[in-house]
Amino acid sequence: MSVLISILITFLVIVLVLYLLQRLPIDGRAKQIVQVIVILIGIISLLRYLAVF
Repeated sequence: MSVLISILITFLVIVLVLYLLQRLPIDGRAKQIVQVIVILIGIISLLRYLAVF
């Protein structure tokens, strides 16, 4: 049950960060790069919780 809660919290944090990123007044190219970085970090976190790493 603890793993499920950790995965849910991680997913919610990723969504929140991506939402806040959309609201920042930065260049489109820079915003895309940061979005990719956030998504990659999120995927790695989720894989860690699923014991892949």
